[in-house]
Amino acid sequence: MTTPIGRWRITWMETWDQDFVDLIEPGHFRFDDNGLGYFIFGAVEGQLDYRLSEGGKRIDFSWSGNDEGDEKSGRGWFKLSSLRTAKGCFFIHCGDESAVEMELQT
Repeated sequence: MTTPIGRWRITWMETWDQDFVDLIEPGHFRFDDNGLGYFIFGAVEGQLDYRLSEGGKRIDFSWSGNDEGDEKSGRGWFKLSSLRTAKGCFFIHCGDESAVEMELQT
């Protein structure tokens, strides 16, 4: 079984350029071993609630947090391409969406 646990650096987003992704700090997702996690990119940050499927190769999540201080929520998914890379989509409820690529940090 593959595990997503750890900090994943956002390396590309379709909707936002890397300067925006790294606006406050390097954009990333963190998946903890209890099905929860955290993310930040640009001025968007939030808490994650995730589930694994496909033998641990797919991560489906919901999130709640804020965008420039405004309360936001959404959902998304990632598919592990390898032990160290993942691709997926991130959705803001009634708002933007973006394809995302990320890499596990050591």
